[in-house]
Amino acid sequence: MPDIPLAGPHGGDGPCIARALGIDPQSVLDLSQSPNPFAPDVVSILARHLDAVRRYPDPWEAARLLADAIGVDPQRVILTNGGSEAISLVVQEIGGRVWAEPEFGLHPRNSDGPVWRSDPHNPSGRLAGFGETADVWDEAFYPLATGSWTAGRDAVVVGSLTKVFASPGLRLGYIIADDVGRFSRHQPQWSVGSLAVSALPELLESSDLPAWSEAIATARKELAEVFRRRGFAVEDADSPWVLVRAPGLREQLAPFGVVVRDCSSFGLSEYVRVGVPDSEGMARLESAMIRAGVEAKSG
Repeated sequence: MPDIPLAGPHGGDGPCIARALGIDPQSVLDLSQSPNPFAPDVVSILARHLDAVRRYPDPWEAARLLADAIGVDPQRVILTNGGSEAISLVVQEIGGRVWAEPEFGLHPRNSDGPVWRSDPHNPSGRLAGFGETADVWDEAFYPLATGSWTAGRDAVVVGSLTKVFASPGLRLGYIIADDVGRFSRHQPQWSVGSLAVSALPELLESSDLPAWSEAIATARKELAEVFRRRGFAVEDADSPWVLVRAPGLREQLAPFGVVVRDCSSFGLSEYVRVGVPDSEGMARLESAMIRAGVEAKSG
């Protein structure tokens, strides 16, 4: 059996597992990340915009269309190079601290300052309750959990189109804020590439958040049952993933080309986070669990 690389801090370990196994990264089922399993064919959309790489990006129109889709004033939105840059720009300007641990690793951990929260919470996958507050909300997975772009809270919001359109390599995120200009001043010129800017209008036209959210909820229930049939405890969630108490599962499944998220970086060493797959991925996951002889240990 090959040596399986240690888990990275943020999931998305498919390429390094493929390298260890000596296989094509495309052949890996990477459930250590949690993008939309029902997204449109992003590759074919991007192919229609490849000429954009010959010019410098102008994000203004794409940002306006995104604002229209979200339902906010265009003056309150900026596009970013993925959700990670959105977080970085806000951290540079106002810093902050997390509401409670565990929480997403890129959020700031100062002793004071604005309070940050993810919604749905990462890693538990549960949506925030009515009336719960924070100064900065990370809504990267909110559209897939609820079928709506945003909760519309009176706070700074960071988001990730990477998750919505299952395109982690495209790097598209955003910030919504009344004073969004204070964050954009930290952003390098041409931060968001021309290909992403050019393709975003068509991506938005292809979006169907309510249908995607409903399909994810159905598939999430099926995914939870896949684990429960084998004796594992699964946390209830609203997100495009489930949290499972299954120590060692990453190492058991990786040799079969299936990757799940080790949650040690969250301080939850006995848990894995498993992204919701489509029907083909669901069947492959269950097959790999059978082949690996995966069963929950009693006691």
